Amino acid sequence: MRIDHRADEPVRSGIPEHGRIPRYYAAKIELLELVEELGEGAALPSERELAERCGVSRVTLRQAVTELVLEGRLIRRQGSRTVVAPPKIVQPLALASYTEGVRAQGKEPGRTVITVESRSADPRLAADLGLAPGAEVVHLERVLMADGERVGLESSYLPKQRFPELLGEFDPTGSLYAFLQEKLGVRFGEAEERIETVLATPREALLIGTNPATPMILLHRCSWTPDGEPIERVRSLFRGDRFSLVTRLRD
Repeated sequence: MRIDHRADEPVRSGIPEHGRIPRYYAAKIELLELVEELGEGAALPSERELAERCGVSRVTLRQAVTELVLEGRLIRRQGSRTVVAPPKIVQPLALASYTEGVRAQGKEPGRTVITVESRSADPRLAADLGLAPGAEVVHLERVLMADGERVGLESSYLPKQRFPELLGEFDPTGSLYAFLQEKLGVRFGEAEERIETVLATPREALLIGTNPATPMILLHRCSWTPDGEPIERVRSLFRGDRFSLVTRLRD
């Protein structure tokens, strides 16, 4: 068993200095080596073969496989064997749209519309958008797609008085940022983003088509124009097994 590591891996592959590790974790390390050998889309050997290869029981092997599924390294396909997952989609933390981020990965973005409505802003939402409590906002809720795969759920809230065109002219299956910038001339100046890890609610898991136990990445964003005028508040929920986030920091 190797105990060295690459710079993007846990030190000593996560093995404590005393060398005593759970049997499932030893099996997981061996499975990761196999995953790298096989490559994307390849099917794993049978559970019996893997258990023999790793020298563990099937119960122990299942625990190792389950962790790799939750981490997005493997995919369980109903009625067939477990396969090696494709690389995660890397979404930049920047003033750019979901569409731009996904296309930069060579994938085709898409959206399934769940909700397009006008609603009254609660006090917290009103404060974020610089509105009086009870003012009308446009709410867009959409399932995010990448190459036809459901990967996230996004809710956007914008002041209705400022953007009345959203309910009549905007195609909610398209890029909201492109519409705001190209059709309405909106300029984004800055944004504040908060990131959390959460579990999806039963409704969210159903819409995204994921296991409720799958870790999710939750982003809250508020955006403003260069003049400090609020544009939107967005709640984006991404599958932790299919997404990673990246940003570049400067002094």
